[in-house]
Amino acid sequence: MSLYALYPSLIRPLIFCMDPENAHSMTIKLGSFLAKEPLVKLAGQKVASKPVEVMGLKFDNPLGLAAGMDKNGDAIDYLGALGFGHLELGTVTPLPQEGNARPRMFRIVQAHGLINRMGFNNKGVDYLVTKLQQRHYKGIVGVSIGKNETTPLERAADDYLICMNKVYKYCDYIAVNISCPNTKDLTALQEAEPLIKLIGALKEEQAKLAHEHNKYVPLVVKIAPDLTDVQLDAICQACLSLKIDGMTCTNTTTSRDEIYGLPHASEWGGLSGEPLRQKATQILSKVHASVKNQIPLIGVGGINGVIAAREKMAAGASLLQLYSAFVYQGPQVIADIVDNL
Repeated sequence: MSLYALYPSLIRPLIFCMDPENAHSMTIKLGSFLAKEPLVKLAGQKVASKPVEVMGLKFDNPLGLAAGMDKNGDAIDYLGALGFGHLELGTVTPLPQEGNARPRMFRIVQAHGLINRMGFNNKGVDYLVTKLQQRHYKGIVGVSIGKNETTPLERAADDYLICMNKVYKYCDYIAVNISCPNTKDLTALQEAEPLIKLIGALKEEQAKLAHEHNKYVPLVVKIAPDLTDVQLDAICQACLSLKIDGMTCTNTTTSRDEIYGLPHASEWGGLSGEPLRQKATQILSKVHASVKNQIPLIGVGGINGVIAAREKMAAGASLLQLYSAFVYQGPQVIADIVDNL
């Protein structure tokens, strides 16, 4: 039996005695320590080979780690050794920033959910680039990019372009985070006019960088689960017209319908985990119907086992990502999903 199989019964109760953000920081620090040889071999786990090719990239399997877990790339080699087919790092901003005031992360234990309002806390893009250069993990690595909170919305493209230029050479794809509910006004970038302006600028820069580095790095747009059908259709049409390389469905939700009355349900921020599962899958299905297989989709939100993973794939996802299930079930959930896909 793998030590990770004991996580829910023995390890999680100890971790859940800690403040959620402190527990997260400890996990990343431990992952950074375990990333070193020969510990990384001992800490890793074998998963079945289920190769897929998406966006011109070859993934060992469809399951990845969602952005937010390792914002600064401190534990790339450890997380990669757990069997993920890809890792999405970040969200990263041009300058380091503290994010929102603590407390800013809450467990909704009865619902296997998390609420966070971290606010893009990270050490800045230059720090992440250093970690990308140092990594030994050979799997696919994506970087989620965003804007600094102090940057006016009308100049948001400047921040995204800075991050894109700095990470382009060192990652396999770039995710454009315009849907996090924890940075003031950020989700306004999902409206048709600002979206077209932003993505248009990024696509132009992508063409220049592809020529400069002789390497094409796909661009993925990550959308919210709280969009109306009209907003969603406008985003899909914009992504189609701009020939975006992929779409991630979805970010966290501001809805509290599924957890009403539970402890911490009234905290503001983005809700993830099991309570997001149905809403995220519905958005994924609508996007799939709208883009008609012309844009590959990454399914995220409430993937806590193979059934939820199959739901996302049936709804149109070519790739999958999880985060909250990792918190509640530990690394064993990766093997449980990949081995049974």
